[in-house]
Amino acid sequence: MEKSKKKQLRKKYKKLREALTQDQINAFSLDIANQLLDLAIWNHEYYHIFLPIQKQKEVNTEFLLQILQGRDKQVVLSKSDFKHKSMQHFLLTDSTRILENEYGIPEPQKGISIDSELLDVIFMPLLAYDKTGNRVGYGQGFYDRFLAQCRPDVIKIGLSFFAPDQDTIVTSKNDVKLDYCVSTKEMLCFK
Repeated sequence: MEKSKKKQLRKKYKKLREALTQDQINAFSLDIANQLLDLAIWNHEYYHIFLPIQKQKEVNTEFLLQILQGRDKQVVLSKSDFKHKSMQHFLLTDSTRILENEYGIPEPQKGISIDSELLDVIFMPLLAYDKTGNRVGYGQGFYDRFLAQCRPDVIKIGLSFFAPDQDTIVTSKNDVKLDYCVSTKEMLCFK
């Protein structure tokens, strides 16, 4: 039951994203970045962000990146290992080379490795989420495994173009809840 519900949610929100134009994605992404300015999260040092998968029409984190760099924060990006379903993390520097992998994910090729336990704030992609902070990603569990390696007090923030799904998402023991989710219209706190 749980897997079929998550599959339905993935299908529903992928379809909603497909309907968005590039202008809408950019405007909504700017709205999300502006909403994030109201969160009390800017006194930390290490911020993990994702770079959007263009073909999946994910939130454009360029505006968020500008905020972080403008505040002289340490920005961390991940590189996926699909064989082990894990991620390695690298500090974003002026010399970081970003290339898209075979799945269209922009990733750092190498650089200064950063341990998961150093991270203070993690901005996360998602397809769907509910009113209690449960999230649905693409179903590979990369972020859940990654979050299990982080400190318990790491701040987990989902970014979404849409409001929370009205149905409660059934979770498994490995699913990690969000602390916040920021959409174009609202910021929800689940702590």
